Amino acid sequence: MGSPIKESNTQVVFLKHRLNAFMDLLDAIDPEEADLADIDRMIAIVEEMDAKCREFKNRDE
Repeated sequence: MGSPIKESNTQVVFLKHRLNAFMDLLDAIDPEEADLADIDRMIAIVEEMDAKCREFKNRDE
């Protein structure tokens, strides 16, 4: 793994990139063909982003 991101601006850029990647994934998925595994993976990605936000918040305190 890389070193921890401590600078607020870098944290925001990191989260923006993750969110954009998630949005690209949403655009690429065909709702008619999405299965439970696809939905589970999207939930996992959202949970990972939430965990990263909490981690960044705790570093700032």
